[in-house]
Parts: sequence; C-alpha cells; structure tokens
Amino acid sequence: MMIDYLLTDLYIRLMNKNSTLNFENDLKRLEGRLDDLVHVCDRLQSENKSLKEQQDSLSKERATLLQKNEQVRGRVEAMIIRLKSMEQGN
Repeated sequence: MMIDYLLTDLYIRLMNKNSTLNFENDLKRLEGRLDDLVHVCDRLQSENKSLKEQQDSLSKERATLLQKNEQVRGRVEAMIIRLKSMEQGN
C-alpha cells in the first residue's frame, strides 16, 4: 500500500515536471515568435515611413512639373498668337 502511494506520488511529480517543462518550452517558442513579429512590425513601420516620405517628395515634384508645364503652355500659346499676328500683318 505504501509502495503504491510512493509510486503514485512519484508519477504525479514527474508528470507535473514534464508539464512544467512543456509549458516553459511553449513559452520560449511563443517568445521567439513574438520577437519575430516585433521585428517584422519595426521593419514595416520603417518601410511605411520611407514610402510616405517618397510619396510626399513625388507629389511635390509633380506639382512643380505641372506648374512648369502650365508656364510653357502659356509661352507657346503666346508665341502662336504672335506668329499669327505676324502672318496677318504680311
């Protein structure tokens, strides 16, 4: 009877120890995956910031090019008008 109790007690302790080890291993795996996720989030935030800066730069460049295009269009139209008036004057 006493041996059965001791064996049962030993078995329970071993099972608890194995459960604790499995739990600790699971926690370590989870911690590793969370670290990976944090690194991915950091990289994505950095990439997102870079893309926003690039977008802002391209938007400003586009606005500048549109403005220059309008200036050139105005000059070309003025030249056409002058050429037509010169043609009519001859």
